Amino acid sequence: MEKLKNVLVSLDLSEIDTGLIKYASFLAEKLKVEKVYFVHNIKKYEITSLFEEQLKDINLDEIIGDELNEKVATHFTNEVEWEVLISEDPYTESLISYIVNKYYINLVILGNKNRKKGTGVVSNKLLRLLKCDILSLPLNFTPKIDKIWVGTDFSRESKKVFTVAEILQQATKASVSAAHVFSIPVQFSPYVSTETMTPKIENHAKQKIEKFLDKLDYNGDISPVIIPGRTSSTASNLLDFAIRDKVDMLVVADKGANNISNLLVGSVTEELFGEKPELPIWVSK
Repeated sequence: MEKLKNVLVSLDLSEIDTGLIKYASFLAEKLKVEKVYFVHNIKKYEITSLFEEQLKDINLDEIIGDELNEKVATHFTNEVEWEVLISEDPYTESLISYIVNKYYINLVILGNKNRKKGTGVVSNKLLRLLKCDILSLPLNFTPKIDKIWVGTDFSRESKKVFTVAEILQQATKASVSAAHVFSIPVQFSPYVSTETMTPKIENHAKQKIEKFLDKLDYNGDISPVIIPGRTSSTASNLLDFAIRDKVDMLVVADKGANNISNLLVGSVTEELFGEKPELPIWVSK
């Protein structure tokens, strides 16, 4: 992974914006980012039909631009260069993709809200569309990185995420753990009890992760974490254990070993965005 030079932060004028700006400020300083672009898309077509008369003499671009510039100036507290971009596009995902390509963005930071409140611009479509890394942040998360987990299934695709972990570890001095969720093959459960299979499969997983880490070209310390796959999914188990261990950042690949096409986003990664967004999730593309 190349050095993070340019970062895009998507704002939507909701309560999550302040947290995104503060986290971007923290991350930009730690990673020595060159420039941060704060982007907001005004979907005028959603409101003009209802309030056309009231808005005909109002310059929404200027008003919203002034508001966001003031907010960023207040909460972005380092010397990294930044710029607010205001646009009007029917499709926010397409707009973000355009800006990513135009300004050579390395990382897009998005707000991830609880599904009951809406997921903001984080969507499965955006995961597929963008070619750069994506960092999904929950509401009101403290800007700190002391403990990082890297999700791995021992595949070639999952190896690349350790480059991200290495960059973050060197910048923040955080501890890094390689986390693997092992599952119990249900097709054998009528013949072999779960109590018999679990310790053997867990021991096998420990041996695999040790060999995997030994072969990594990683400049830093990594500790293995083996997570038993219970009745819930891999994504749920990974998140539940990470939250329980007070992890500050979960780093995953955009796809794993089971994808049938390079065009597909991994099912685990896709599910992570629909689970419990209590911690930042960094997707390495």
